Amino acid sequence: MTDPTRGDDVTGAAREARAGDVTVGLDIGGTKILGALVGPEGRIIRRARRDTPAQDASEITSAAAEVVRDLTADQDVPAVGVAVAGFLDRARERVMFAPNVAWRDEPLKARLAELVGLPVVMENDANAATWGEFVHGPARDVDDLVFLTIGTGVGGGVVTAGRLLRGAFGVGAELGHIRMVPDGRLCGCGVRGCLEQYGSGTALLREARRLVAVAGPEAAALRARCGDEPDELSGPDITAAALEGDSASIDLIADLGRWIGAGAASLTAVLDPELILIGGGVSQAGDLLLLPAREAFEEGITGRGFRPYARMEFAELLDDAGVVGAAALAREEGLR
Repeated sequence: MTDPTRGDDVTGAAREARAGDVTVGLDIGGTKILGALVGPEGRIIRRARRDTPAQDASEITSAAAEVVRDLTADQDVPAVGVAVAGFLDRARERVMFAPNVAWRDEPLKARLAELVGLPVVMENDANAATWGEFVHGPARDVDDLVFLTIGTGVGGGVVTAGRLLRGAFGVGAELGHIRMVPDGRLCGCGVRGCLEQYGSGTALLREARRLVAVAGPEAAALRARCGDEPDELSGPDITAAALEGDSASIDLIADLGRWIGAGAASLTAVLDPELILIGGGVSQAGDLLLLPAREAFEEGITGRGFRPYARMEFAELLDDAGVVGAAALAREEGLR
């Protein structure tokens, strides 16, 4: 497999010498800081966490440093990888903006490195998760990957020719914001018709709650799960009802799958991946989601019937992808 994060001057012998390094991965989100001590094969050795003091940038850095100290109290590590929920600059040194955290042009890399006394590698959280799946998940034997994470929104990342796609300004691969419906639903990004408005967990929940509110007979199983209170319905409720055979829930998840597949087809026209991974809680729906997604993907792909098709599978690392990917990036980039 191509080694994407290193220059040509890094030899195979040097990579082998670094292969034994245990590193720290952090995933800093709006509510919690997750940390893990991760071995070179992607196995998590130890975990730690703190709540995120989201409104104070200096306190966030201090809390992150505490997590690192917890994890390295009796373990020497050569570097720390940090996955952050925000826009990073091209050099991966500053957080330019984060929607749920008080980071505005924040020099997080330098400040954290000073506190912990170790090299720090920083990456967007979706990119870090993509890298985790690429190095230690089902994408470990491919060089071209699209990873779609389906949650509150649609995130993910791209690996092309063995390299993370970061873009000219460092904010590339915002996969949830490709436009699917001209003049469609208004997205939080300020544009109408984004994939995120139709192919996310939020979109699934919106349609299910609407069905419950209408109070038709087809929504009986969903109403029973939320006590006739649409706002009490959750995504896992819909998945559980579908797995139990509720036809309305099955249709809702299939519709979500079709949007995901259509979005993947549009991305394939540009990126031509070998593998498309789907992550997030919706993976619990299994083939109820995956089969409609594959069908819509194949219906929407350019050159249908006359070209190879990418495989479409579920991701494996789930909630650990961010810390595992950050730790892998620390091992690969922090030791240059």
